[in-house]
Amino acid sequence: MSPSSPSPRIVALGGGHGLAATLAAARELTSELTAIVTVADDGGSSGQIRREFDVLPPGDLRMALAALAGSAPQHSDMATLLQHRFGGRGALAGHPVGNLLLTGLVEVFGGDTVRALDVLCELIGAVGRVLPMSTIPLEITAWVEAVDGRNPLVGKLVRGQVAVATTPGRVRSVHLVPEAPPVCEPAAAAIQAADVVVLGPGSWFTSVLPHLLVPGLMSALELTSAHVIVVLNLEPQAGETEGFSPEEHLRVLREHAPQLAVDTVVADASRVVDRRGLLNAVQALRRDGRPEPRLVLRPVARTADGDQHDPRRLAVALAHVIDGATETEELPAWP
Repeated sequence: MSPSSPSPRIVALGGGHGLAATLAAARELTSELTAIVTVADDGGSSGQIRREFDVLPPGDLRMALAALAGSAPQHSDMATLLQHRFGGRGALAGHPVGNLLLTGLVEVFGGDTVRALDVLCELIGAVGRVLPMSTIPLEITAWVEAVDGRNPLVGKLVRGQVAVATTPGRVRSVHLVPEAPPVCEPAAAAIQAADVVVLGPGSWFTSVLPHLLVPGLMSALELTSAHVIVVLNLEPQAGETEGFSPEEHLRVLREHAPQLAVDTVVADASRVVDRRGLLNAVQALRRDGRPEPRLVLRPVARTADGDQHDPRRLAVALAHVIDGATETEELPAWP
């Protein structure tokens, strides 16, 4: 962004490491930043806590908090504490401190997760705000086509985020239980007031698409005048999008959210095999009354063959989009 540009209001939707990468990039561009986080995790510490206390799974919320922590030493120390996992073999072994702290605050505030998150944002000097996508813990179900030698396409319904992410086969569709969960109203309000909304990268079926299945979030996305950016993953994810091309990621996005208006798709040029096919997939996202979506190809990977986005490179790509470049970029990713 140019030095004279006002600080844009950026909203990032996702979960886990993908959302953390987006937040690390976006915080270089603005202090008006909101993370809207998936609440369907049912594994590990988060799964145990949600089952025992009937609260939102705290893990993805904790990771977003840590990604937004301020740069002052005391804030960095607090972020380190949030991410610290207890060792040993006792009841607390493996639990991150942040999961327990957030759960404790939710209890103190009578179940008000938004207030608990706001208090933690103050404690860590967060550059922005962290909000859940729904006010209740959700369950993900998916239709998975498994391939075996005797019956080439055996379809089955898989329940739970961990199961969806790890069941061998090809995920075809994903759904939420309950089917139309209540939205976190401040999250919907943030989307409507945003200048930029960023969706992805991340686990496509378990961290990215679920946001689009919450009616209140989709309504906000339909009403917002924000520039909507989709950041594609660098590689398919084993057990979830194995064998998916970049254009197939966009196909399932379109199938799950046919009303979503996307303005720009960002991908790493070095990971795109069929540029014409990807451009066609981007153009298929066009909606009546909206300009044709753009494809921006930029070097955004941390390494030439890795699966992690580099926050600084991604920040450059997002700034390029926000500053209003109009042409499709086809740049070599690596010299």
